[in-house]
Amino acid sequence: MVTKPKTKSEIIAIRESGRMLSRVLEYLVDQVEVGMHTLELADIASKELTLLGGKPAFLGYQGFPNVLCVSLNEEVVHGIPKQDKIIKSGDILSLDFGVQYRGMITDAARSIIMGQPQNKRQLELVQYTEAALYAGISVVKDGIRTGDIGYAIEKVLNKHKFGIVRDLVGHGVGHYLHEDPNIPNYGRPNTGPWLKKDMTIAIEPMSTLGSERVKVGADDWTISSIDNSPSAHFEHTVLITEDGCEILTDYETKIYFKE
Repeated sequence: MVTKPKTKSEIIAIRESGRMLSRVLEYLVDQVEVGMHTLELADIASKELTLLGGKPAFLGYQGFPNVLCVSLNEEVVHGIPKQDKIIKSGDILSLDFGVQYRGMITDAARSIIMGQPQNKRQLELVQYTEAALYAGISVVKDGIRTGDIGYAIEKVLNKHKFGIVRDLVGHGVGHYLHEDPNIPNYGRPNTGPWLKKDMTIAIEPMSTLGSERVKVGADDWTISSIDNSPSAHFEHTVLITEDGCEILTDYETKIYFKE
């Protein structure tokens, strides 16, 4: 399904969906500590979302077994929360969450380093992957094309010599978790499908300190860098406006590491 311009009532609902999602991600970052297992984070997210009145968008999607994706270090996306996966100091922790409210879905992700960064490049990976997200967001407006977004993201990631994950992309979102068009994190200006006012899209750069290639784990879900190099992932759902966009999943606390 191609993402559609949203009606006034749908925009009200998707704004609330995004507000809930940002609240949950903020709460997870506040609560996470070294020594926790990743299943604890999923349980926290589930309880907090229930209190807010939303429904998880990931649980059961194409068979995914939980409400939250939790990925560590070389795991780029789709990590399954597990009791035996312990968060250690120096880990890059990526949290990816989706919310459904009154039929409208939002999708967002953020990465932080647990404890002190191991080195300058690890910190840069997290900082500039987020910067690439906002570079992509900065060009969004009515009549933009997907190649313009990808080009803006690619410029930032190439400048800092990161591997740009090409097999995974941003996407339309709203009535369904994944809608057309795809929004790659690379591209050429003035190419790709056109985007219109009141459409909603998820922009999500994923990068590594090594290869751009990825592999799928034995659980058929977890996607990691093929050379096991560290990775980072940031994502926002945005509503396209006439001369820009509204970030529906914006969070207040922007931190790159948590001691």
